[in-house]
Amino acid sequence: MAVQDPATLEIVVVDNASEDGSPDMVEAEFPEVNLIRLPNNTGFSGGNNVCFEGLTADYALLLNSDAFCAPGSLDILIAFADSVPDAGIIGPKVLNPDGTIQYSCRRFPTFAAGVFRNVYLGRLFPSNKPAADYLMQDFDHASVLDVDWVSGCAMLIRRTCLQEIGPLDDKTFFMYCEDMDWCLRAHQAGWRVLYFPDAVITHAIGRSSDKAADRMILEHSRSMWKFYQKHRPFFQDRVPTLLKPLVPLGIYLRAYVRIARRRFINPILNVFKGKPTRERA
Repeated sequence: MAVQDPATLEIVVVDNASEDGSPDMVEAEFPEVNLIRLPNNTGFSGGNNVCFEGLTADYALLLNSDAFCAPGSLDILIAFADSVPDAGIIGPKVLNPDGTIQYSCRRFPTFAAGVFRNVYLGRLFPSNKPAADYLMQDFDHASVLDVDWVSGCAMLIRRTCLQEIGPLDDKTFFMYCEDMDWCLRAHQAGWRVLYFPDAVITHAIGRSSDKAADRMILEHSRSMWKFYQKHRPFFQDRVPTLLKPLVPLGIYLRAYVRIARRRFINPILNVFKGKPTRERA
């Protein structure tokens, strides 16, 4: 897609009360950046919502601190958004640092996907359909597609969509699932959520969360349970009636299985593999 005019940008960096000197580095080395220092850690949702206050631009791009845009990608992304006025949220193609696809566009979760995703049952059946469907592994990630939701590591939202559906739900989600919630709310308001592969982002997934991996696994599980509670009517037909009482037990049991795997099993396996294994949400 040809870009007629480069986008005019305002870069906002929100510091969530970090103690590693990074805000001082940003202030010293990037004076053109609008740096906002928060006195407390307000989480992913709260930190990003600060950026939306008084927003006048046509779009806002959420971009994780461990992600960066390929040259020209942002201009291409905005030009595409201009051409699809009913698209409320757009996710670019996201790559791992080694150039492989990161499954950043996904289908909404099902009970079966939770059973297989990130637990050893999934390893026993690596080609299982529920997890593959959730990650959209049947999609080549090479074409524009309407999707259920896109990862908040890099997502573009139209200001008019933001004004209609509201900001990220920082009252419910401290971290994780706020992007899925946002996309579901956009769908419910009649907006399209699109995956756009011509714009490319590289994301070193887990660079920040790996510093407190166990806490992040539990936080992800809490957010999944909150998402289920908030959108219980949406899950009416996605979870078998007899299994509905088992949802919270399954979510937290899965979390502790993942923690046990990371703490005790992976170190043993890594001795034989010769490389670390990273937990992913």
